[in-house]
Amino acid sequence: MKVLITGAAGFIGAALALKLLARGDEVVGIDNLNDYYDVSLKNARLANVRQHKGFVFHQINIADRDAVLALEDSLADVTHVVNLAAQAGVRYSLIDPYAYVETNVMGMVVMMELARRLPKLEQYVYASSSSVYGGNTKMPFAVEDPVEKPLSLYAATKRCDELMAYTYAHLYHMPCTGLRFFTVYGPWGRPDMAAYMFTTKILAGKPIPVFNKGDMRRDFTYIDDVVAGVVGVLDHPFSTPDGTPPTRIYNIGNSQTESLMDYIGELEKALDKKAVYDFMPMQPGDVPETFADIESSKRELGYSPSTTICEGIPKFVEWYKAYHKV
Repeated sequence: MKVLITGAAGFIGAALALKLLARGDEVVGIDNLNDYYDVSLKNARLANVRQHKGFVFHQINIADRDAVLALEDSLADVTHVVNLAAQAGVRYSLIDPYAYVETNVMGMVVMMELARRLPKLEQYVYASSSSVYGGNTKMPFAVEDPVEKPLSLYAATKRCDELMAYTYAHLYHMPCTGLRFFTVYGPWGRPDMAAYMFTTKILAGKPIPVFNKGDMRRDFTYIDDVVAGVVGVLDHPFSTPDGTPPTRIYNIGNSQTESLMDYIGELEKALDKKAVYDFMPMQPGDVPETFADIESSKRELGYSPSTTICEGIPKFVEWYKAYHKV
């Protein structure tokens, strides 16, 4: 297959590109290399991907419709589009809401407009988020659960993506698959995410912010398991009954809800250093717990996450120390 990946210099995008290239697929990458976090980390990920044959890269903002649609002729043999480019982070959406609408909404529309024009397209895959479940208290979160009450603008834009994908599937019979990712972590992760941020502060002897006074639980999902889920989607084409829009949604999580304090404890063990805690109240837009029901992902994709935080956290710390020469 030939896969177009947006956010190709991002955490999940680069890891997915490496996996596909290693098995012989062709990959076209798009990323605008913005400065939401350290661009050198994005370039380092990209350098790893560039070492493989079969990779072509375009530095483009997916919300720039002229630049994106100008690629149409060169992408005539693309079979799959994976739109992972997004403005991520719940808390930053309180600071710069416009960035979320530009990338997550306008960018999504532009990419679907491109995808529906590709003559060999078999599937359009896009990143959603566990944040769409909002304040739901039923655990674990299932894809059939109501998601009409997002608690952050980030969550609202991701739910908007799901609704727009349904519309494009209906209008153009374009197969669309949405993936609700649950708290991804691991080597090459983002500096604004818990593992990276906590590690940096613990090593520096600085307090780490612990929201809701530590009473938080997350379905932490290791990057290799997430990539396996995306590849499972690409490798499982689907069809729907006549008259039904070809669209589906899956949870991509570890299906284990872990205490934030246990997560921090694993970091402390891997670093052999105790953290200094700064207990804080719940942040606006945040939720106390996430937990993925992955039964449909297992049944239909053969998805089987296997990495516990006891295994994943030491791997992240090992990478962090090597990357930062600690």
